[in-house]
Amino acid sequence: MPASVLHLPRRPERDDVIIAVAGLLGGLLLWFLGLRNNPAMFGLPKWLSLVALVVMCGTELLRRSAPLTGLAIATVTLAVDICSGSLVATIAMYTDVVYAAVLYGRPSVAWRIPRVCEVLTLLATLLAVGLTREPEALLIGFGVGVILVAPAWTGVGIRRHRDAARAARLEAERTALLAELDRRQAVGAERARMARELHDMVANHLSAIAIHSSAALSINEPGTSREALGVIRENSVQGLAEMRRLIGLLRQAGAESEPAATPRLDGVDALLDHARKAVVDDGFTFVLRDERGPGPLPAPVELAAYRIVQESLTNAVKHAAPGEVAVRLAGAGGALLTEVTSPFGSAPVPRAPGSGAGLVGMGERVALLDGTFEAGPAQEPGGKVWRVRALLPLTGAAVPEKQEKQEKTERSEKPEKGIR
Repeated sequence: MPASVLHLPRRPERDDVIIAVAGLLGGLLLWFLGLRNNPAMFGLPKWLSLVALVVMCGTELLRRSAPLTGLAIATVTLAVDICSGSLVATIAMYTDVVYAAVLYGRPSVAWRIPRVCEVLTLLATLLAVGLTREPEALLIGFGVGVILVAPAWTGVGIRRHRDAARAARLEAERTALLAELDRRQAVGAERARMARELHDMVANHLSAIAIHSSAALSINEPGTSREALGVIRENSVQGLAEMRRLIGLLRQAGAESEPAATPRLDGVDALLDHARKAVVDDGFTFVLRDERGPGPLPAPVELAAYRIVQESLTNAVKHAAPGEVAVRLAGAGGALLTEVTSPFGSAPVPRAPGSGAGLVGMGERVALLDGTFEAGPAQEPGGKVWRVRALLPLTGAAVPEKQEKQEKTERSEKPEKGIR
């Protein structure tokens, strides 16, 4: 038979061996001193009590590995011991076997042992009283209760405490695991937020620098090169300033400081002006169609719309074909519609390299407000365009908890003249 099929009892633990050896030595001492609990019955030889002692010591070795088997053997052994002149050491070890059977046995059986012990104690008491008809017979029931009921219920109490401690430990481990998962999720969300903010604050300036540096290298005209260098310098200074502002905000996290102005949709005109400077092709026109109604907008909605316009203009400068780039802001049934369309560009190489994080960041901003976001090619009467469309609900979006963290960083920015 394969070794994996065999279910042999594991080796007894050190404490079990010590109990068995101590019981054996104590029983031998009682034997040689002639200290017995009762005379032998039914004509059985006295040396059987020594056999019962050795067998009982063997059941002690099974108290953890096979407690129910040990209890069955120990019960028969105890009967032999009592009939052959019992020893106190044998009876003491039997109480420990009962205790171990309740503590280490299978739950389906261990919980029934105390009830069985109570029934046996009651039967023994009634039998003793019925046979002797003397009040002293109650002492026999008391002794049986000490041997059976007391260790059984002691095992029940210890087992309940052990199970409760195990459940508490598992709950603590579960809580620690959930806390670790929450921490990792929070760290991941914070890293994503920081990456999105860094992209929004700096990528537009780097895109303008890349476009104008390419123009300066490809057009050998002093006037054009000087104009391109001016744009490059302007965007470099603004990019460094915004980078320093973001680094300062991260270092002062939790510190009391006055928040700077949050970018608002009133600054979209400045974004369009900067976009006009960023392109080197005169075929581009930038148009704003502001169809918003009167009244203020929730700060998270206005901030998200501003960033979407900013990133969309950056993509238009990098990828769009010459033509009209239109920005539309309008109310739409309790929501703010933000739409940016640009001529669909088919050039194999963009004017400036990108990481592809712009659309991801816009989608994340809209998801924070439970809005809808679409970006992709579309067909219009004037031709094929690239359309970015975001619908940002105004109700329930005043200050969502997950938007608050984002807003803390973006409060440090003034309406940039950059693009995304």
